[in-house]
Amino acid sequence: MRFPISRLRRLRNNAVLRDMVAETRLSIKELIYPLFVHYGQGIRRPVESMPGVFQLSVDQLPGEIKEIDALGIPAVLLFGIPEHKDSRGSSAYSDDGVIQQAIKLIKDTCPHLQVITDVCMCEYTDHGHCGIINADGTVDNDATLELLALEALSHAKAGCDLVAPSDMMDGRIGFIRERLDEAGYSHVPIMSYAAKYASAFYGPFREAADSAPQFGDRRTHQMDPPNVREALREVYLDVEEGADIVMVKPALAYLDVIRAVKERFGMPTAAYNVSGEYAMIKAAAANGWIDEERVMMEVLTAIKRAGADLTITYFAKDAARLLNG
Repeated sequence: MRFPISRLRRLRNNAVLRDMVAETRLSIKELIYPLFVHYGQGIRRPVESMPGVFQLSVDQLPGEIKEIDALGIPAVLLFGIPEHKDSRGSSAYSDDGVIQQAIKLIKDTCPHLQVITDVCMCEYTDHGHCGIINADGTVDNDATLELLALEALSHAKAGCDLVAPSDMMDGRIGFIRERLDEAGYSHVPIMSYAAKYASAFYGPFREAADSAPQFGDRRTHQMDPPNVREALREVYLDVEEGADIVMVKPALAYLDVIRAVKERFGMPTAAYNVSGEYAMIKAAAANGWIDEERVMMEVLTAIKRAGADLTITYFAKDAARLLNG
């Protein structure tokens, strides 16, 4: 039917009607909040490029965790900033490492909160790359797999609920799955950074996680931004190797990839609303150029509408406050 019989504005007349016919609904239960855990004590250090985000020492976590839980956010994603860095990132798989300590404290503080751990070497290596470096400066894919498996296993032993390999080494999902299963942790799911792009949106994160590479870049293992078919191949391989959840990172510039992944595989799909996306909104809002709350919710809705079942976002607490009314 055409106008004047059909009038789409009828269902936009008031907020109640608009809410009744909304096609996409955000839920707090879909949000994951990233945390940056720093070695030491008494540390609550603001990340300058990410207003509202802090590096926290383990002793500062209980208050943060209780706030997150009170807001109804079901999960956190942990990144570690260790005291000691070396060429093999040995602090990543130390039994008393900063993340291992954080896992135990969080589970003691709030047992039902899901603890997801980032599994990568870049925060722990003195060169800032995601694995072992060869003499020619390249990352040794196969040698790095052993270290990633050690890290994932140490997180599982400490009590994490999920491990999230973010390194983009070939074969790492199958390698980690095998090692977890052999050690009796077949119940621990893997959330794979399956399609992780070599993006310019990561700048603020590298300040927050102290993980900037000391030379070169990560384009030999992270994906090239123009490619979608390659992303589908990456996801396919991770699913075949045992990934339980697949992720697309970043989110906003890759909404088409999120949609393609969801439609092709029908897997639980996560999207990472990354630091640069967060910082842009914060900066524009601070200058009075946009309405921060409305833009935040519009962005998170777009990510879900594209097909994401879970969204990792630094906006999780702010969004939860709005959704809680």
